[in-house]
Amino acid sequence: MSKHIAVLVDGDNISASHALEISRITQENGLPRIRRVYMDAKRPSLWHEVSGFRLIHSGSGKNATDLLMSIDAMELALSGKLESFVIASSDGDFTHLAQRLREYGLEVIGLGDQKAPHALREACTRFYQLGAVCAVPTRQGDVSDLDRKIRDMIAKHSQKARGIRLNLLAPWMHAEHKIRISTEPERNWRGYLAARPHLFELDPKGPEAMVRFKPDGFAA
Repeated sequence: MSKHIAVLVDGDNISASHALEISRITQENGLPRIRRVYMDAKRPSLWHEVSGFRLIHSGSGKNATDLLMSIDAMELALSGKLESFVIASSDGDFTHLAQRLREYGLEVIGLGDQKAPHALREACTRFYQLGAVCAVPTRQGDVSDLDRKIRDMIAKHSQKARGIRLNLLAPWMHAEHKIRISTEPERNWRGYLAARPHLFELDPKGPEAMVRFKPDGFAA
């Protein structure tokens, strides 16, 4: 019999581009009964476009998402209806929550990126590093709408497959799509692109640094 799992995502910390990977890992570990994303819902985010997750508005106050996620997790734990939790965040503040859930005899599956602290990883029963679990997307759906818009922007302005200058991506994306990368957890374009090495190739830092997309990463 599959374990019943609650999936709680820190939407202020984890990019919506990982939504399918989060779902895949969850389904490999049990039956997701609850799938929630916590964030300031007034802030622009690709999480608004993701289906299958209930978006919970946590407000804009300091640590508001951390607090509401923790309160809801403990309430769910005490209901006795779940055997496992997926906590998707790279925020070390969730270390205490993971430890407390395990004290109740519950399994805690942690999901986060490479900056997730050692203490959080160790507090979980298991920890998966997003982006490293599946190095190359296996379905076209694993590529987000934002990723495709970046690809199209590069293809539009690239000459002789050299790509485009990284410092031009921000003004072009805002002018054409009204997109500001500050709404994503990475907060800057280099961080966002570097977190997706299967899709984009970056030059070392510098005023002339270029970015190119990898056609194989976008292949269906």
